[in-house]
Amino acid sequence: MEIGRPASWGEHLRATVVLALPLVGLQLAQMTMGVTDTVMLGWVGPRELAGGMLGTQAIFLPYIFGVGFSQAALPLAAAAQGAGDETGVRRAVRMGLWVLAIYSALVQLPLWHVERLLLAAGQEPEVAALAESYVRIAMWSMLPALVVTGIRAFLTVVGHAYLLLAVIVAGALVNAALAYVLIFGHFGFPAMGVPGAALATTTANVVMAVLLVAYAVLAPALRRYRVFARFWRPDWEAFRQIVRLGWPIGATIIAEVGLFVAAALMMGWLGAVPLAAHAIAIQLAGMAFMIPLGLGNAATVRIGIEFGRGAREDLRRAAVVTVVLATGIALVGATVLWTWPGAFVGLFLDAANPAAPEVLAYAIPLVLVAAAFQTVDSLQAVGSGLLRGIQDTRVPMLLALVSYWGIGLPVALGLGFWADWGGTGIWIGLALGLAAAAALLNGRFMLRERLGLLDR
Repeated sequence: MEIGRPASWGEHLRATVVLALPLVGLQLAQMTMGVTDTVMLGWVGPRELAGGMLGTQAIFLPYIFGVGFSQAALPLAAAAQGAGDETGVRRAVRMGLWVLAIYSALVQLPLWHVERLLLAAGQEPEVAALAESYVRIAMWSMLPALVVTGIRAFLTVVGHAYLLLAVIVAGALVNAALAYVLIFGHFGFPAMGVPGAALATTTANVVMAVLLVAYAVLAPALRRYRVFARFWRPDWEAFRQIVRLGWPIGATIIAEVGLFVAAALMMGWLGAVPLAAHAIAIQLAGMAFMIPLGLGNAATVRIGIEFGRGAREDLRRAAVVTVVLATGIALVGATVLWTWPGAFVGLFLDAANPAAPEVLAYAIPLVLVAAAFQTVDSLQAVGSGLLRGIQDTRVPMLLALVSYWGIGLPVALGLGFWADWGGTGIWIGLALGLAAAAALLNGRFMLRERLGLLDR
């Protein structure tokens, strides 16, 4: 049964914006770390940029699957918060951290052998070696990076997202300063190049994890949740819930991210310059995507709380507001990228480098395609967030697999190589995969709403 009158549309808009602003900010701040590394490695040279890009992708793929488990804790904790169950919040967050720690240990072995995997995937030996030099340092950031996502879920649900934003910004600043020193060898340090970028990122993740854990333990307003009380004691029911919801979320994210990793490998088949251009375009598209991604996370929390309250009309209104916001913001982002593609690409290149004009020319068409798919990319992110809020994860996983690997990948291969459209054809395949996911995920949520299947 619903509790009281539904909130007005204006109240839902304000609540969504207040929650989404720090989440968008922290997504942008986190993304800034990758952009910083990409820009600085681009100044070193195209091969270093390509190797660093493959290294970050190799780390990002297992990391983003692990994020699925913290994303599983998010709707569970939100539903408990909506029902006034502080113990339920603690159970979800604590067992989420357990799962993340176990997962972090499991992925270390394959990461150690990433050069062999990249060579088997057809990458240039020099680029693959550079990628491994990045991964063998950055792999140690997996646990602290995932701990950050686990604490992030907790702080978002209990309304402390602005503190979270401050910590992520601090981490981005630490990463930028260390990357500048370690990549180029300033202030008496050796010029480490690609490994320097990895060391900077690892240090920044450790700093962020320590700060967030300390805040979760020491903040007076959070002590009643006792997140780390008897942390060593298992809660197998909550553990199973996290795993049950988390692996489909991780697989859904991997389905999308894996398509982009496959695109990076395909660009590598075309050569170091196309791969460097892809690295730049993907960073620009990723920066624009951080806004709808933050909105999607806000949608999960807002929908999860209304789901816990059993407030169906509020749940529906929160969903509509989020979709409209995401669409409008995506159109603005697309316009910006479409208007000044060359200016944005130029930020990543040293004009004095002889290869810079070639990379610039190759990257601009990719950025134009990225601008074109901003709206569908935003809608698929929000659609995923809405479904996670009602703890619907398995069918969305299948829909994502069909969209990205049944539609996006074959089209990318067909246009990129069989039709000989090169990188532009590969990126058109990405766009069509995202469009299919946007239609299917949002269509499933709307169907569940019409059939009255949103009640707790």
